[in-house]
Amino acid sequence: MNVSKRKVAGAVASVAAAALVFGASVPASAADSQLKIGAIVPLTGGLSFLVPPEIAGLHLAVDEINAAGGVLGKKVTLDILDEADGDSPAVSQASATKHLANKVDLIIGAASSGRTRLIINKITGAKVVQISGSNTAPDLTNWKDNGFYFRTAPSDLLQGRVLANQILQDGASSVAVLFQSTPYGIGLNAQVKSVLEKGKATVTSIEFPENETSVASYVDKALAGNPDAVVIVSYNESKKIIPALQAKGFSGGNVYLVDGNAVDYSKESYATYLNGAKASIPGKALDDAFKAKLVASYKKYTSKTLTDFTYGESLYDAVIIGALAAQAAKDASGVGIKSQITEISKAGAGKVTVTNFKDGLAALKAGKKINYDGKTGAIEFDKNGDPTGAYIGIYRYSAAGTFKLVKTVLGSTVK
Repeated sequence: MNVSKRKVAGAVASVAAAALVFGASVPASAADSQLKIGAIVPLTGGLSFLVPPEIAGLHLAVDEINAAGGVLGKKVTLDILDEADGDSPAVSQASATKHLANKVDLIIGAASSGRTRLIINKITGAKVVQISGSNTAPDLTNWKDNGFYFRTAPSDLLQGRVLANQILQDGASSVAVLFQSTPYGIGLNAQVKSVLEKGKATVTSIEFPENETSVASYVDKALAGNPDAVVIVSYNESKKIIPALQAKGFSGGNVYLVDGNAVDYSKESYATYLNGAKASIPGKALDDAFKAKLVASYKKYTSKTLTDFTYGESLYDAVIIGALAAQAAKDASGVGIKSQITEISKAGAGKVTVTNFKDGLAALKAGKKINYDGKTGAIEFDKNGDPTGAYIGIYRYSAAGTFKLVKTVLGSTVK
């Protein structure tokens, strides 16, 4: 269904196979002169609670691009499809197939590393650029993608290291890691475990299936060794695990969460239990002005209030840098975007540093070379499409079940 505007809220249950299209469609023959963006995000499934900031970031970026005059003088179109979760693997594959059939030039997503694994070969094999704002699995660094895959979020080699070091700094010497049996969970557990053990902590890792609801036995295994800290690497399975930990008498202040489950728990009955708990989220602190833009964008397209911002900036950056690459190449095709995206992400002598599409467009039209520094940081893609340096924020929960930034750590994503 093609419409100029589509409300996302309230339609989640029916969008697994339907597009949410913004902007008029164009004939396939014009694809090289008009940038067509397809997004694949978790409108349904276990990760859907993280989709509001993603929706906000996508729309905000496209609206800013079009307000500035578009790419190559034409407005950009945005088509959003579902990736679902591990219980519905066919959904993300069908979404990728539909986007490619519609001749998109750039695909943003998937949000989950596991879902990206299902579609990356199809997308990059078609010479369409894929940029994820939240894939963090380390193995995607060396994926054979013909140079068409990029991500604005850092590998979990960085998040795992930062989180583990925080746990060690907090004095824990015995740690249990409850992790989801997905590429995301397996990769992050491996890095956390490695860094903790190098720090002389003992680690017990307990693996559970994605979307598991019967968590009691896993929690019992985690607590059997009386750990000082418990790390939960999951999506919304945390909403079962956290109250189970509380019921067993484990201290909520010694719980550590990650980007997949670091959300607002203020409406949960166990909100106060999390007082003192910590979480790691890729990205640096967002300024209030950008947060306000995300809130306004989400309100515009859903009539709802945005309260969480996780990965909103990453998807925003993914869209902006893809659009600037198309403009720089004077070619909106996947091949054109690929040819310039790494170049415009890097600083260099004689380059103009820009932080938004409007300024980047003006500089390119003036014949200047640009370096895009986004809301997530400098980005600077390496030869594998990873950001060479990135920020990880450490957050602390209050008795209200909400969290605030404690500190931000800048580090290499690959070492």
